[in-house]
Order: sequence, then structure tokens, then C-alpha cells
Amino acid sequence: MNTLKATREKIKAEPTHWRVWLMDFVDDFRFYKNPQMIFEPFELSDEKQDALIASTVEYLCDELKIETPEWLDKIQPCKEPYFVSEIENLKATAIVESPLRFRIRKIFVLENFLSRV
Repeated sequence: MNTLKATREKIKAEPTHWRVWLMDFVDDFRFYKNPQMIFEPFELSDEKQDALIASTVEYLCDELKIETPEWLDKIQPCKEPYFVSEIENLKATAIVESPLRFRIRKIFVLENFLSRV
């Protein structure tokens, strides 16, 4: 069972594999539905990654009807919009499809970002 803090440490140590670590956490959190997994704050170190992780956790908490930890409120939005796909042709679609929890922090993802098939 991956905790959010451990996941953030993995991402920090191997940033090129952030998608793997984040989606492993998403899978575990959806499976276990354990609020203890998100209880402990992580060290803020990267504006985009921190905002993306916070938005992901808030989205999952809404989905699973779990109370969102207050410490996530301290994580600021990105100064500049962050388009996770980094593909120019998908930016307009991401603006339209991004869930509210992501848009609040200026994170733009496609609607299937957290889908696991």
C-alpha cells in the first residue's frame, strides 16, 4: 500500500517515472480507500508536481467520498498553466475536459487522465 508521502518521494527521486508512481498510488488508494494513505503531508519541492499530486488526491477523495486533508489547501496553484500531456494540439481539449479540482490549480489534463483500463 503506497502512501502519498512515499509516492512523492519516489517521484522526487525518479522524476522521469512520475506517471508510474502516481498511477500506482491512484490504484492503491482506489483499492484500499484508506484515509491514512493521505494523512501525512509531503515535502513541497516542485510547483507543478506538487499541484498535480494535490489535485489528484482531491479528485480521488471526491470520487471515494473521503474527507480531503486540510494540509492540501496549502499547496498553491501553478504560476503558469501546466498542460500535463505537453502536446500542443491537445491543449484546447485539456482546457475543456479538465476536472474542477485540477483547473483550480491551473493543471490541465484530459478527462481520461485517471482512468485505468
